[in-house]
Amino acid sequence: MVLRVVTGAFLVHGTQDNVLSAERMQEFIGFLALHGFPWPQLAAPLSVYAQFVCGVLLVLGLFTRLAGAVVAVNFVVALAMVHWQQDFRGWWPALVLVLLGLHFSALGAGRYGMDALLARRRGPRWKRG
Repeated sequence: MVLRVVTGAFLVHGTQDNVLSAERMQEFIGFLALHGFPWPQLAAPLSVYAQFVCGVLLVLGLFTRLAGAVVAVNFVVALAMVHWQQDFRGWWPALVLVLLGLHFSALGAGRYGMDALLARRRGPRWKRG
């Protein structure tokens, strides 16, 4: 639970400035354009809101497997498009987020999350699915 909450809080903290400020979002659009992303005007908000929403979901332990998968895919793209040419220290944070996303995608929220609460309320059938 602690790993999930800290990871989610990190994602929310890292993106909240872009969510709350059009100027910061424009800076991120420029960053993506500089790194050769197609359609940076679409890619920037998509990445920012995916990270922000997935961060909130991870903190809550809600739709954790899906949120983990989205985080993993987002940061695989970041590795390929931005960090791959950097040294190990440059791509380490994105790599760790890929691995954390895969971890949450595979294992879910655990006992202390809203996913588990929903599974208990729905009964054993929900848990198997």
